[in-house]
Amino acid sequence: MPEAIAVVGVGADGAPLGAASTAALARAALVVGGREHLALAPVGARTVVLGADLGAAMDAIADEPGSVCVLASGDPGFFGIVRPLAERFGPDLLDVHPAPSSIAVAFGRLGIPWDDAAVVSAHGRPLAEAVSVAARAAKVAVLTSPANPPEAVGAALVAAGVGGRQVAVCSRLGTSDEAIIRTDLAGLAAGAFDGRSVVVLLGSDPVAPTPSLAWGRPVEAFAHRRGMITKAEVRAVVLGKLALPPAGVLWDVGAGSASVAIEAASLAPGLKVYAVERDTEDAHRARVNAADHGVTVDVVTGEAPAVLADLPDPDRVFIGGGGLDVLASVLDRLVPGGQVVATYAAMDRAAAAEALLGNLVQVTVARGERLADGGLRLDAHHPVFVVWGPEP
Repeated sequence: MPEAIAVVGVGADGAPLGAASTAALARAALVVGGREHLALAPVGARTVVLGADLGAAMDAIADEPGSVCVLASGDPGFFGIVRPLAERFGPDLLDVHPAPSSIAVAFGRLGIPWDDAAVVSAHGRPLAEAVSVAARAAKVAVLTSPANPPEAVGAALVAAGVGGRQVAVCSRLGTSDEAIIRTDLAGLAAGAFDGRSVVVLLGSDPVAPTPSLAWGRPVEAFAHRRGMITKAEVRAVVLGKLALPPAGVLWDVGAGSASVAIEAASLAPGLKVYAVERDTEDAHRARVNAADHGVTVDVVTGEAPAVLADLPDPDRVFIGGGGLDVLASVLDRLVPGGQVVATYAAMDRAAAAEALLGNLVQVTVARGERLADGGLRLDAHHPVFVVWGPEP
């Protein structure tokens, strides 16, 4: 086992390493990295090429009793070598010196912020997973590879019916033949690009003025029928109880305007979100609302629980409409460790649901309203019971 493992990020622009990185490299008995990086190895150090087969390099590191330096491009903790090293040797042994990631450089070249961007990788990972996230995010960067080049990402997004995106393909960043190619999804799908690129997909507003995380949006933000919508304060509680995972499947059953589904899709772009609604007009409103909010929600028109049979098993479910038969059907399909949240206006139904799920809270909202003389009064709304579970 080595006495220490320094992980040094090498910038694509050829900038010299910092003092700490240079010192870590100089004292290394073993240097591991790509062929282009090993030219930095000090004279006399043993070198091992870091290729697609990580096992051989990991075994060489394990057999080295002295100091090891692992060289990698950009930020090695960002979809990089730090993860497998930490899994094999533990984080306490690692001393990481990152350089700017290719994602940071790509957004820098475009001159736009990326604190509200989703980032996914199709490098050594399934293309379908990256496309699923990219289809739902208003701003996303996709790391590509020769096996999954930019045009494959474009073709998959076009096939999924995604449109209206600005596209920038950022290739060979920091080199003399760096290229930033701007196009649209059709151009991305039809093109031929460097496999090792960053594909940036942007909606209509690359510099969004709104916070990247916001929920409990006002009911006025959604088209709805005669107030048939989960109120903002209740929706905020529901989303908190759902404890949304970064990926998986969410059902919004009895979706109405689909406000919960839409906010869930905004908060967790990696989720596959289904809004189930029996009323055809409400289902149409749900589709319009999803488009207006720039998220992808699959709206399914039909009566629950029967219509649920054709959907993939859910990790999270919100039930905003339906009886106990719907709840029982949902629990039969819920994946292990999943969570169901349901709302009820009637106490007897809420109590019956609590017997199945285990948790209940009453949410009571009184909104401030101005009187004609300028005074302020509280306008109390009917209480709503939020029930959730099962307990893990």
